[in-house]
Amino acid sequence: MKTKAIFYHAGCSVCIAAEQNVAKALDPAKYNVEIVDLGQDKSRLKEAESAGVKSVPALVMDGAAFHINYGAGIEALR
Repeated sequence: MKTKAIFYHAGCSVCIAAEQNVAKALDPAKYNVEIVDLGQDKSRLKEAESAGVKSVPALVMDGAAFHINYGAGIEALR
């Protein structure tokens, strides 16, 4: 069974670089990766916050949020 991983970002250059280098590096045989651009899909902000996301880009998997680099605080996306 694949592990669900959600990569949240805001579309900035830092986020896109992290998506290309981190999210796309996950083994697709082991991980079902969903990419969510919170800059475009603000309806998912609460979901991201509930998962522990404080800034983007961030990868959420196995119930933990991993903050990759500080691109923008989640409050800036409202």
